[in-house]
Amino acid sequence: VQLQASGGGLVQAGGSLRLSCAASGRTFSSYAMGWFRQAPGKEREFVAAISWSGGSTYYIDSVKGRFTISRDNAKNTVYLQMNSLKPEDTAVYYCAGHSRYYSGNYYQDYGMDYWGKGTQVTVSS
Repeated sequence: VQLQASGGGLVQAGGSLRLSCAASGRTFSSYAMGWFRQAPGKEREFVAAISWSGGSTYYIDSVKGRFTISRDNAKNTVYLQMNSLKPEDTAVYYCAGHSRYYSGNYYQDYGMDYWGKGTQVTVSS
C-alpha cells in the first residue's frame, strides 16, 4: 500500500482542517487505517484509527470530540477532520495502514505496516 497525505496548512486556533490520505496498491478496504503526528523535538504520537469497514474508531484523549477519522473505501481515501484546533496540535501528520484493527494504544507501541509521507499542520495562537 502506498499512502500520500494532504490537506495540511496554517490555521488559527479554533479553526478547522481536513486531512486526506489517498491509498494505492493493495486492497485498501481490507486495512485498518490511522493517523499519527510528530511535533518538533517530540516523539511520534498515535492520534486515531479506524477499522477496515469504518465501523470502529479510536481516538487519543487529547483529540476526542475535536477530531473525526473516516474513510471512503470506494475512493481509497481516509480522512481526518480536525476542528477546534489548538497550537499544541501543530505537527507533521502521517497516515498509516495496518492489516488488523486494534482499539486502544496498540499502534503507539507497535506501529503500523505501511506509512505515508506527512503533511504539515500549523496552528497559530
